[in-house]
Amino acid sequence: MRIRGHIGEWPVDLTLELDPAEWAMLAGRVAEPAEAPVNTAAPVVQARGDDAQWLAAKELLRKAGSLDGPALLEQLEGLSGSTGAGKRLLVRLRHSSEVKVESGADAPVYHWVG
Repeated sequence: MRIRGHIGEWPVDLTLELDPAEWAMLAGRVAEPAEAPVNTAAPVVQARGDDAQWLAAKELLRKAGSLDGPALLEQLEGLSGSTGAGKRLLVRLRHSSEVKVESGADAPVYHWVG
């Protein structure tokens, strides 16, 4: 497979060589169901599948008052069932207007301001 084009002003000419097993693995990945494409032309307001987890994450921090990042992440991982989902909830909390994040000695500290 050969890919040609530009990245900014830099020309790109890339050749990928895969053996039959790698092609089969790649084909298997492509066959997996993909997420629905997001229309970036207009603001998107959609119901999130993890709204219950999001509400539970906010409630967890509200009840605690404040938690350091690692402790909060550990609890969010338990709440959501995976590290990735826990990290996504942590990022949402970091950017929430109901949460204030301060630099702690070793880790950020998340405070509920509601």
